[in-house]
This record gives sequence, structure tokens and C-alpha cells, in this order.
Amino acid sequence: VQLQASGGGLVQTGGSLRLSCAATGRLFSRCGVAWFRQAPGKEREFVSVISRSGGSTSYADFVKGRFTISRDNAKNTVYLQMNSLKPEDTAIYYCAAKSVISSVLPGPERRGYDYWGQGTLVTVSS
Repeated sequence: VQLQASGGGLVQTGGSLRLSCAATGRLFSRCGVAWFRQAPGKEREFVSVISRSGGSTSYADFVKGRFTISRDNAKNTVYLQMNSLKPEDTAIYYCAAKSVISSVLPGPERRGYDYWGQGTLVTVSS
């Protein structure tokens, strides 16, 4: 599975962006997919995850109510809709996939993911 993240850019505080994670490979529909982010000088942190069916999701507390993860398996794509953006959301956003044997939701640990995209930069100006 190869992942390509896109959709980042420069936005003002309170604005919105939608990130996309496009995958190639037949196994994508068998993968749970997560978004992580890494701000300058900080560790990469978990943002959100979606099960392989799309029926289950989880979010980090700092994005609950503002971000929404979804997926379209027919298009091999996972999305992250980001609303009410804040300057502290500025980071490189990475998508990652984990092959799972059921619809179990993968956890927030980075080391649990098998495949990573290259990242897309989100900058929120104040």
C-alpha cells in the first residue's frame, strides 16, 4: 500500500481545509487509516483514526468537534475535514495505514502502522 497525502495549505484562524489520503494497492480496504501530525520541534502525535469499514472513528481530544475523518473505499481515499482551525494546528499532517483482519479500530501508537504517506503541510495564520 502506498499513501499520498494532499490538501494542505495556508489558512487563517477559523478557516477550514480538507486533507486527502489517496492509496494505491489492493489491500487498502483491509486497512484502518489514521492521521498524525508533527509540529516544528515536537513529536509526531495522533490526530484521528478510522476503521477499515468506516464504521468506527476516534479523535484526539484537541480536535474533537472540529475535525472529521471519513473514507471512500471505492476511491481508495481517506479524508480529514478540518474546521475552526487554530494556529496550534500548524503542522505536517501524515496519513498512515494498518492492515487489520477485522473492523477493529487501530490504536494511536505510531509504531502500530505499517504504511506512511509523505505528509502535507498545514499552516494556520493568526
